[in-house]
Amino acid sequence: MALKYYHAEPLANSLKSMIPLKEKGLAYESIYVDLHKFEQHQPWFVAINPEGQVPVLDHDGTIITHTTVINEYLEDVFPDVPLRPRDPVGAARMRYWNKFIDEHVMNHVSMHGWHRLVGVIARNIENGDFEKLMANIPLPDQRKKWMTARSGFSEADLANATAKIEYAVDKVEKQLGETPWLAGQDYTLADINFYSHCGMMVERMFPEMALSKRAPRLVEWRDRVTARPAVAAALKSEDRTAPGLRTWSGEVR
Repeated sequence: MALKYYHAEPLANSLKSMIPLKEKGLAYESIYVDLHKFEQHQPWFVAINPEGQVPVLDHDGTIITHTTVINEYLEDVFPDVPLRPRDPVGAARMRYWNKFIDEHVMNHVSMHGWHRLVGVIARNIENGDFEKLMANIPLPDQRKKWMTARSGFSEADLANATAKIEYAVDKVEKQLGETPWLAGQDYTLADINFYSHCGMMVERMFPEMALSKRAPRLVEWRDRVTARPAVAAALKSEDRTAPGLRTWSGEVR
């Protein structure tokens, strides 16, 4: 059995699938993909993942992409340390939260990160060089995102994203008033998902939310997740981020 994990800095999507690898105690080859050098769009990486995105799991030559899929795959193949409830109701609750985070949270946090930091990077690239970089991006939506970041996201889109994040914070806070973890009594992939995208980033990006007052249960939950040895180990993995770039929860793809 050989596992290879292609990843960037330990945040957002790269962190989301790294934590289960650590929680399960799996031996894997860590392969760093330097997003600051646009390695994710280079031919050697696109040959591995034609979408040109990290992370990627290679299990004995089988390529698995997209973090929620990777994490479910790890559960199916390595079930000894479960991160998915084994009863159907618990598993359904976990999948509900993962769907909510993937579809209604992740991209809104990411938009603010792109607006604040990637936009600066994009605007500092000369016109000719920028067009060449765009031509190497396999996914049309990613090219559009880069071009939008270069010109700037609209105030209306940013305000909508903020409202979505506030709704998610309140929703998680309410759930944590009923159960210790998002899907119930046990720590699951749903907790890992929300933590990776929002755990520490919301408080840093939106100090005006006064998270400790607005969502004290969420803050306590975040600290419990951070204290887990596997999470601490994942957070210490390779990081070549420029100063300040780790203050947001969106990977430069």
